[in-house]
Amino acid sequence: MKNIIKLALFFSTIAIFAQNDSTKVYKKRVLESTEVDFLMSYYEQDGDNASVTGGIGTEELTDLSPTIVVSIPLNEDDILTVDFGISAYTSASSSNLNPFDKSGASIESGAKGTPWLAASGASASDTWYGLNADYSHSSDDRNFIWGAHASFATEYDYTSIGFGGSVAKLFNEKNTELNIGTQVYLDNWIPEYPTELDSYLEVGEDLNKGYFNGVSILNQDGLEIDKSGINGPIWNPENFDFINDKSRNTYSVSVSLSQIVSKNAQGVIFFDLVQQKGWLSNPIQRVYFKDKENFYIGNSESIPIYTSRKNTDVFHLADDIEKLPDTRLKIPIGLRFNYFINEFLTVRTYYRYYYDDWGVNSHTANIEVPIKISDKFTLYPSFRYYTQTAADYFAPYNENISTDNYYTSDYDLSKFNANQYGFGVSYTDIFTKANIWKFGIKNVDLRFHQYDRSNGLTSWIVSGAIKFVMQ
Repeated sequence: MKNIIKLALFFSTIAIFAQNDSTKVYKKRVLESTEVDFLMSYYEQDGDNASVTGGIGTEELTDLSPTIVVSIPLNEDDILTVDFGISAYTSASSSNLNPFDKSGASIESGAKGTPWLAASGASASDTWYGLNADYSHSSDDRNFIWGAHASFATEYDYTSIGFGGSVAKLFNEKNTELNIGTQVYLDNWIPEYPTELDSYLEVGEDLNKGYFNGVSILNQDGLEIDKSGINGPIWNPENFDFINDKSRNTYSVSVSLSQIVSKNAQGVIFFDLVQQKGWLSNPIQRVYFKDKENFYIGNSESIPIYTSRKNTDVFHLADDIEKLPDTRLKIPIGLRFNYFINEFLTVRTYYRYYYDDWGVNSHTANIEVPIKISDKFTLYPSFRYYTQTAADYFAPYNENISTDNYYTSDYDLSKFNANQYGFGVSYTDIFTKANIWKFGIKNVDLRFHQYDRSNGLTSWIVSGAIKFVMQ
């Protein structure tokens, strides 16, 4: 009898443990293993409206940007993502912060500047460094996600610190997702100024001292002026002064609502509210006034062809730097709609309307049609159209008015249309059969985009990315 009771207790205990195990819910990890992304892009552009030289001049620029992104699962629910990027660029436009520094010549020896050729000064090239860290936590049912992020970036004349957070809620059986995010950037200028303006204040506005000592200044007719001002007008950038408030702060709130409409369709509506405060102008960008006389350094014979690429040896002395309001409100509103036609073809569409209180209104429309040509390869043809109005403070080269409070000749704030054509190819191996050391290759992407503006700026970019999964 005792043995029967012991045997019954043994089987009942097994049944209890089995019942407990059956009630346990397996929780899938948000990220199964560490993933590493290597990204690289190369960019080139050119045009005739450089803002550093007041709205005319070469916009030739090249940029090489390697980035590494590491996503680490801390446990079943938490992910830490860290990315570090470098942007190394050369800019003919930025080099003309000091246009007189060419081939080692100094202004004292009669150096000749031009907005159409790159100078050899320190601002001809620079490197940007950026570091970002993101942390996210998912609830047990994966219906609620919160995250926090921080960033730091620096280059020769600018530093930026950013931080923020986000929450996401999934409901309606995960068919609907609401995202809310906030971001703060606390930035600071380390201002560099156009050489002639900087030097003018440093020598107490005396054109016979310092940088201008022994250098001829020419008027519009190509005649050398009397720097004392006794025998005629002289160059006098009276609007210019050094920056006092060197901060630029940005505060943003983003809201998006994603909905699975059917088994073939998904839509997303998004809205951003961005407020900027501080010094929102760029101190390296020159401005020229049409109600002021023009003065030059260089070859007088080239003054009549100043705005032509044939000008290689004369430079127009700036009247001031760009000045814009110390606040800016930006409101972009848009939507995405993706439709799965069949297992080989998908259509992805995007539209955004943008408004700001500087007078810029824009529309962006984009379409991408991924074409799956095999289990592992997908093609990505795309087209993007963009159009915007000009800011209230924009005027072309030598067309701003000195009595205005704000002015710029930055063609990014002008009226223009733009087209972008793109093509890409992607390789995907969800089983990561190809390996490099302890990492399996999950994705390889290669893309090319050509960009053309109605104001003459053209550019192209080629980018690639490889995603590895630790095995």
